[in-house]
Amino acid sequence: MERDKNKSALSSAASWFVKWVLNNKAVSVLIIILLILLNLLLLPKVSYIFRPLTAFADVMGLPLIIAGVLYYLLNPLIDWMESKNITRPAGISIVFLIIAGLLAWGVATLIPIIREQALSLLDNWEDYLSSFVASIDGFFQSDVLSRLQQQLMGEEDGLSTSITDQADDVVDTTVTGIGNFVGILSTAFLAIITTPFILFYLLKDGHHLPYHIMNIVPSKMREQTYVLLREMNLQISQYIRGQLLVAFCVGLMFWIGFSIIGLEYALTLGIMAGALNLIPFLGTFIAFFPIVIIAIVLHPPFMLVKVLIVFFTEQTLEGRVIQPLILGSNLNIHPVTIIAVLLTAGNLFGLPGVILGIPVYAISKVVLVHLFAWYQTYTGLYDDDYNPAPKPVVSEKKKKKQLSLKKKLR
Repeated sequence: MERDKNKSALSSAASWFVKWVLNNKAVSVLIIILLILLNLLLLPKVSYIFRPLTAFADVMGLPLIIAGVLYYLLNPLIDWMESKNITRPAGISIVFLIIAGLLAWGVATLIPIIREQALSLLDNWEDYLSSFVASIDGFFQSDVLSRLQQQLMGEEDGLSTSITDQADDVVDTTVTGIGNFVGILSTAFLAIITTPFILFYLLKDGHHLPYHIMNIVPSKMREQTYVLLREMNLQISQYIRGQLLVAFCVGLMFWIGFSIIGLEYALTLGIMAGALNLIPFLGTFIAFFPIVIIAIVLHPPFMLVKVLIVFFTEQTLEGRVIQPLILGSNLNIHPVTIIAVLLTAGNLFGLPGVILGIPVYAISKVVLVHLFAWYQTYTGLYDDDYNPAPKPVVSEKKKKKQLSLKKKLR
């Protein structure tokens, strides 16, 4: 009798466990997430396993990134040439010859100018910055502002001293950065040698890569995995092509504008502004400060007005013409989200985080959207579409852009 009671109790407990744990989809998903987190927690304990991968990334990371960027930039041209009955190896060879010719022309004409301007700017930058700080210091030490500063900060020389200290820190950081330039050059030299070979084979055989990846994926997951990889590829390709083209146009506009108004270092400052424009929203404003310093120190005060006119014209053309024409709203990311991602990635990973933060976020967003869609289907907790909150109003322009994006994914 006692044995029957024990069997009944065990059977009841087992049925409860099966009902509320094993047969509960939500609990199963939570258990899977817990196991994944436990695996991540244990990864530092077995980090020695990944040392070969770390060594590989240190050596091949930069060449692979550069080759990947150039692949997304050049692959549409190679595809177009292939549609015109030009074989891919022949098309790649033609493109490489054109790039080599452009590089030779740049080395012969532009590089000497950039070198001269960059060396002059580096030699005189400390003097420019000191003159700028002295001008700002004298402005803040005027009688009216001195009394106002004393009321606000409680000490007479606090603000000017703070500005001077910050300027000294900037100078020290700049000198230290120049000292590390030699190490960067060695890495860049290795990347320059390796990148063309990687890029050639990417352009030649890269379009076959999805087929080989799908052969590894289990058959039941191939369709969803292919859709996911296609969306990720679309996000990366549109972002890379768009940002590079916009950065080129921005640098060209600044170069032309600064040359027209007669600002020194026009070519170097234009290239710097174009390169910093790869940082969304913040890059152009970061480049604006050294330009303003040079304008104030060398040609006060009218050059500053001319620089502001060039800056306003460039921002208008970039915002109204170039970005809508090239970028559109392909990433579909809110500006506040972009700024938050940039600040967070920059704080965690420095300059690489600022440059790569947005594409990594876009890829992560695609992956999370697909995971959440799978979670909705698996758990059945979202079968009802009822939502008590008011539905957002979507403009016709945004609807057309969303429809265009859906057509690209088909």
